[in-house]
Amino acid sequence: MSLLACGENERCRSTKKIKAAQDGKDIEGYLDCLHEDFVFVRHQLGAEVSKSDWMPTLTAMMESDTLSFSNQRCLYENEEIMVEHSLMTFPDGTSEAVMVVNLLKDGKIIRTETGATPIK
Repeated sequence: MSLLACGENERCRSTKKIKAAQDGKDIEGYLDCLHEDFVFVRHQLGAEVSKSDWMPTLTAMMESDTLSFSNQRCLYENEEIMVEHSLMTFPDGTSEAVMVVNLLKDGKIIRTETGATPIK
């Protein structure tokens, strides 16, 4: 199902919140979607980053005029997991096809792992 075609599907609630925050570059809205015990696993290094340590990177990316998301799709979402795919262009000018797996707890994202393929 497409992020834009979630309609009234209750299971797409987390996807819609994240997409709205990304589209509006709403840092607070995005952070509100993250559980207080959130962990981000960096695909480049496999390192785990806490919510507080992730905030500066997230803020810099969201404040950048060059960060963009395209072809966003929700592949699957239920009360425990949300799987998304999109094409991203980052502030450093690189582009990647990104698969994002978010584990959910209490309606918020508690863990995010990504896999990415560079686009040349």
